[in-house]
Amino acid sequence: MRSAILLLAGPAAALTDIEHKPLFRKNMDPLVSPGKYVSHMHSFYGSDAITKDLPTTKQLQAGCVSGENPNDASIYWAPTLYYVNGDEYKEVYPATFKTYYENIDKAEIPFPENFHAIAGNSSAKSQADIDEKINMITWWCDTGVDDRNSRPRAAMPRSTCGAHMQAILRFPDCVDPNKITSYTYAAAHGGKCPAGMKRMPSLRFSLGEGYCFHGDFINGWFDDAQANLLKAKGQSFMRIDGAKGSGKIPFNKNCKPMDKDGGGTSDYHKSLEMMEKPMKRTPSTFVA
Repeated sequence: MRSAILLLAGPAAALTDIEHKPLFRKNMDPLVSPGKYVSHMHSFYGSDAITKDLPTTKQLQAGCVSGENPNDASIYWAPTLYYVNGDEYKEVYPATFKTYYENIDKAEIPFPENFHAIAGNSSAKSQADIDEKINMITWWCDTGVDDRNSRPRAAMPRSTCGAHMQAILRFPDCVDPNKITSYTYAAAHGGKCPAGMKRMPSLRFSLGEGYCFHGDFINGWFDDAQANLLKAKGQSFMRIDGAKGSGKIPFNKNCKPMDKDGGGTSDYHKSLEMMEKPMKRTPSTFVA
């Protein structure tokens, strides 16, 4: 199986795509376990202002970003993918990691300040724990020829991909502006947001492992760029500019992202010790 993982190219509804270089991997999850190093390993992309503590939008905007759009200081993360051979755990880096912002024509508001969301199910163990119609979780090969119709679609391909292996994950797109921790999917409510909620742009990206594939997002967009994003209705892959610069610039042109957290570990075995769990040994396979 090819080790590269890509985000889907996206249908005509996709308005913009942003490519991100990796920041680091670490055993922290500021949304699930803020202030602690007790998480399974995650790979982070976006603003290097991220630490073990839950950041605000303004704090993220003070960081250096690993993405090509300097107007997006959001932070994105998902479980680190490993290739396991005996006691050796080797991280599988994606060939490309991109975020897509879609369905702008349906969006009523931009992402609220300090908005954050989790997509997917980190405890899922079977297809029955997945609702593909809502969050679109699917693994497939980008050649279009694979076994996805003869296996559980949220499981990895069981045969070698002819090219890159890909996965889809869509984030919630409805939020209560007065209570940003209350969010859901329009797809779960007949394509419309429930009463009291407003529609946001639809974010999707890929990275993860099988059924337990999940992702995290904290909004770090600058307001002027979000206003430009909402003006892009009806267009595909529009460059989203802002006061920070062009929406497509060379990576790290003005700064160099770095790990500012200063704690935790990037070592898989050490992370298990810090989680106080017995080490999981699975020869020659991919694990979370």
